[in-house]
Amino acid sequence: MTVANPSKKIAFLGTGLMGAPMARRLLQAGYSLTVWNRNPDKAKALESDGATGAASPAEAVDGADIVITMLTDGKAVGDVLFESGCAERLAKGAKVIDMSSIAPAIAKEHSAKLEELGIAHVDAPVSGGVVGAEAGTLAIMAGGDADVVASLHDVFSAMGRVTHVGPSGAGQICKLANQQIVAVTIGAVAEAMILVEAGGASREAFRNAIRGGFADSRILEIHGRRMVERTFEPGGTAKNQLKDLNAVMDVADALSLTLPLTSGVRAEFTDFVEGGGGPLDHSGLLLHLEKLNP
Repeated sequence: MTVANPSKKIAFLGTGLMGAPMARRLLQAGYSLTVWNRNPDKAKALESDGATGAASPAEAVDGADIVITMLTDGKAVGDVLFESGCAERLAKGAKVIDMSSIAPAIAKEHSAKLEELGIAHVDAPVSGGVVGAEAGTLAIMAGGDADVVASLHDVFSAMGRVTHVGPSGAGQICKLANQQIVAVTIGAVAEAMILVEAGGASREAFRNAIRGGFADSRILEIHGRRMVERTFEPGGTAKNQLKDLNAVMDVADALSLTLPLTSGVRAEFTDFVEGGGGPLDHSGLLLHLEKLNP
């Protein structure tokens, strides 16, 4: 693990399912960390790991050199940064890393508003789920100024592998593309599971048989196992998967793109979430497809 610069004070806002293990990786790397979460119990749980709890976002960022946000959506990020008084509390030269998954246009808007205050902004969403967050192996897609991203390399390295993918908003575009692949592949694996069982084969044996072949993937490894074992406690929820797919299609519409696979899988996730599957893991799309094939 990269050795931290102990002089850097970091505020981490949003210590939920993904944020908590990411914060722990920073603490394990030796960073001084102040944490805040809308549910204070989730932030308090990190105090035993060495974090300092804060009663509000503005209190958390007071004196911070770096602020990391890991929140539900663009509105939540905007509210925390600009409505709660965080941005005004930051000194010029501070850096904000938004690791939430939000719309690219909102990321650009936040970057421009912070730039007016002399604060650098990087949109740096992640892929790898809770497993990657706990292991410090997240894939981090960073949009923004290349020099700013480079200056934050040690911080990113505590949580995973960072790649600078372009200017402001580019990180969010890449995350949406990642979510396209995840959703479509989950749909493909789920449909294949239904096909092989209907045809008389074992789902578990099928998954084992194709491991190492061209159809192998992390989705088959992790989500395919969940489908076989029928364990759908969330790593990533179906509700959040749908949120990302809606954002993908909004961008596609703005760019006059036709994405039939993404459109189709979004329709299935919409039905699954509206049917009560929102809190389940996104691999639980299998349950919806099974209802279509009783």
